[in-house]
Amino acid sequence: MTKQLNYIILATAIIVFLLLQLPYFTTIQYPFRLLGTWFHEMGHGLTAICTGGSFKYLEIYENGGGVAYFTLTNRFLPLNIGKAITAMGGLLGPAIAGALLIAGAKNARSATILLRLLTGMIILSLLVWIRSYWGVIVLGAFAIVFVGITFLKNKNIEVGTLLFLGLQSILSSYLQLNYLFTKQFKRGGQIQNSDTQAIAENTIGTYWMWAIIIILISFYLVVKSIRFYFRK
Repeated sequence: MTKQLNYIILATAIIVFLLLQLPYFTTIQYPFRLLGTWFHEMGHGLTAICTGGSFKYLEIYENGGGVAYFTLTNRFLPLNIGKAITAMGGLLGPAIAGALLIAGAKNARSATILLRLLTGMIILSLLVWIRSYWGVIVLGAFAIVFVGITFLKNKNIEVGTLLFLGLQSILSSYLQLNYLFTKQFKRGGQIQNSDTQAIAENTIGTYWMWAIIIILISFYLVVKSIRFYFRK
């Protein structure tokens, strides 16, 4: 794929992305907000597995929120470190996903592979982990759309789709800024610690210090992925 075509596809994805942020497209934005929640909660769950725990299930709510249910052990790491890393996994999930999607759009072959992997992961989560009505409906719709795009076998559409999804994932990282700088919140009538507070309690520092660190890491990942996309 030529560099000029890369610029055209990226510019198109950015224009479509920006248009969808206008208030007139609130309804269209909604599914992508839930996709960002899926990246976040899957980040928690998959990180829990990697630290030696288990990922039970996740729920995605109508208001765009969600929660992942998992258990942690000290099989691989001290329990407090496992808790901190799992909390961080959810916060960095959208940024990591966005960076991978943008980097994967570098050429047609990697775009096809990555789109299929993303579709497979969504289907796997539907079968194994998602336990909420809204999650099943919205993520099921995404899976159907992505399968349809794969069958079209149009490389430019696949690359454009990955770029758009990558940008949308980055936006979901930006939308969680308020949550990053929140110490506690109320869910189901109970006060719970935020993810940044969970990291601080199980390591060192304060929740706002870890919020800044998460933002810096996310920004670094995004910049590196865009530079990789344009690298010859």
